[in-house]
Amino acid sequence: MNQKLYYLLIFKITLTLAMWCIPLMLFPAELLEWLGFPSIEPSLFSKLLGMAYLALVVGYTFGLLAVRNGETPINTIWVGIVSNGGAAIILGFYGLQGAWSEWGWFAQLHMWLSFIGVTIITFGLFIFGLFNKVNNR
Repeated sequence: MNQKLYYLLIFKITLTLAMWCIPLMLFPAELLEWLGFPSIEPSLFSKLLGMAYLALVVGYTFGLLAVRNGETPINTIWVGIVSNGGAAIILGFYGLQGAWSEWGWFAQLHMWLSFIGVTIITFGLFIFGLFNKVNNR
């Protein structure tokens, strides 16, 4: 079993649920605003985004099970590289442009930690997933 990839996927699943999926799907708009995030109108879009994150969690869970069974879940790795790498580029670009500099301190911290998290996950998927698969052919 590729333990590093296994733990990376656990980290990704946990991060996705805790930082994006659960808040977007379950937190009322008033709580998100109180935490310093701008309001999202209509809230339907934030709920749909939360559901999309939950769908990713399902995919990562199947990848996690594959790793536990000694397989390399190449499809999960590629989905993770694209989604997390894309998020890292977008968050980094907008963060450096000051897109959330007017938000509350918690929301700003959340966005920068999100950037750091998806960046780590992207590099981890390259190193422990993709490159590991290529080197073990």
